Amino acid sequence: MNTDNLHYEIKINAAPDTVYDRMIADPTYREWTSVFNETSHFLGSWEKGSKILFVGCDADGNEGGMISRIKENVKGKFISIEHVGELKGKEEIITGPSVESWAGALENYTFEAVDGVTLLKIDMKGGVVAYADYFNTTWPKALEKLKEICER
Repeated sequence: MNTDNLHYEIKINAAPDTVYDRMIADPTYREWTSVFNETSHFLGSWEKGSKILFVGCDADGNEGGMISRIKENVKGKFISIEHVGELKGKEEIITGPSVESWAGALENYTFEAVDGVTLLKIDMKGGVVAYADYFNTTWPKALEKLKEICER
């Protein structure tokens, strides 16, 4: 397996627009991404070209997360997120050793209508080798949670 590119997918019994909407709407985003971090949320916009922060608190209550840019967003079809830096408290780190191994990494979401359901595909490209075990355990759980949200 190429650990610098990771792929996950799930079939969800809902229309692509429904999956898309529930994936990025604030309350349901917080719900499905709680699998990664109980305090997970975003600040910013999902519009193409926009800066967006993916934020959560660690076990000590310190806020941190990812500084990203929405590279592409086509409703109900495709979202591409480019990760450009790290947030530590209020400090935005976009250069240096803590980000150089993964800055520019992409997280792509493809929504495909297949036989009356949505096939949601997640492709993570670049800089993910160090996190492969974590993602391989956590992404499937997060996708099951998103499926549950979309099908209720």
